[in-house]
Amino acid sequence: MFGNKSKPSTHHFDTLVSGKAEIVGDLHFSGGLHIDGKVFGNIVADDDSKAVVRISEKGVVVGEISAPHVIVNGQVSGDIHSCEHIELASRAAVNGNIFYNMIEMVMGSQVSGNLMHRYRGKPENRPAMPKNVTHEKPEFDEGSISKEVDTKAKPSAEVKAAANKPAGATPVAAVQDKKAEATTGNKA
Repeated sequence: MFGNKSKPSTHHFDTLVSGKAEIVGDLHFSGGLHIDGKVFGNIVADDDSKAVVRISEKGVVVGEISAPHVIVNGQVSGDIHSCEHIELASRAAVNGNIFYNMIEMVMGSQVSGNLMHRYRGKPENRPAMPKNVTHEKPEFDEGSISKEVDTKAKPSAEVKAAANKPAGATPVAAVQDKKAEATTGNKA
């Protein structure tokens, strides 16, 4: 905090999204997740886990993040829910609302949205973080899928709406249209 650049990371990151990788779809994880690449979808971890997501200065996330611990030094276009601790480093650029318990912002970080202190008090008294997903995650039972998985699943309304956008429309524009629709009630 306060510009201490030599602070060592005490987190272990099991999963890496490299700078040459792009993920399209939701990402469910536990443990540590480090993002140098791009994720177009929601990132979800359990509230009661010690999960940490870190977006490096090269990382980009277009979607909602729900994780107990979040460290941002890259770009996020979507809401962030952090029931424990969120750190916005000097190159963080967040276009969305931040719902937090404890927040640390370094000079130079940017937020285009609201900061809301939602997750106060003891963990058992806090509201649950939302787990918004574009597709339900199948459950695995001893190496096999216990739910029937429809391999010809129909795309969600959001996916259909994004497909109907004019050529050149970006995922960021789709997220911004969705936010404008939610706040004004008018469809773009």
